[in-house]
Amino acid sequence: MERDIDLKEISDGRLYTANDMVKIDCNDCAGCSECCRVVADTIILDPYDIFQLESVLNTDFEALMVERIELSVVDGTILPHLKIRDGGKGCTFLNGDGRCMIHGARPGFCRMFPLGRIYENGDFKYFLQVHECSYPNKTKIKVKKWLGIPELPRYEQFVKDWHFFLKKVQERLAETENDEIVKSINMHLLNQFYVKPYRTIRETDFYGQFYERLSESKKALEG
Repeated sequence: MERDIDLKEISDGRLYTANDMVKIDCNDCAGCSECCRVVADTIILDPYDIFQLESVLNTDFEALMVERIELSVVDGTILPHLKIRDGGKGCTFLNGDGRCMIHGARPGFCRMFPLGRIYENGDFKYFLQVHECSYPNKTKIKVKKWLGIPELPRYEQFVKDWHFFLKKVQERLAETENDEIVKSINMHLLNQFYVKPYRTIRETDFYGQFYERLSESKKALEG
């Protein structure tokens, strides 16, 4: 999601890599689930997020659409996001004890919070959103430990490749006046990267499947 932001207003003025220390550790959110209760329908899901959800819940995209995710238009593309409870009462994966029911497979945006990403020149860095988390007495933790993602270098490469591919598609859609072409491209992306089931034998299978699909889509969209 493209946002016009002033880092001076929302961050501590620093940019971080996975090996940097940042003051965000909150003792496993002990006694707090505020961010999960006030979240809106802004947790956009990428293909890795969907793969994780399908794996841990032993389900597929269509089943997730029943009560866990919804679709919305993001910068011209149709993308899934986490569904919130009726009346805007927080994430549907938040249980009665205020804990995440899919913590081990939570989406990338949830893993980062209160960090964000800023993309530039084919790469990205993390930044700290200083006004987003009210948990007191936070301590320092290494970014990669905070994220808790296996094979983090491969994941970060995927994040970059997906972001910049999607950005090119969004730029193309913005220049396209033919509604049928816009619809066709959106349906291709949705089916190719989300609806089409991923094999979930083991976690590392995702990247090979993703890059095979990415290669196919680049050829299809260039044609």
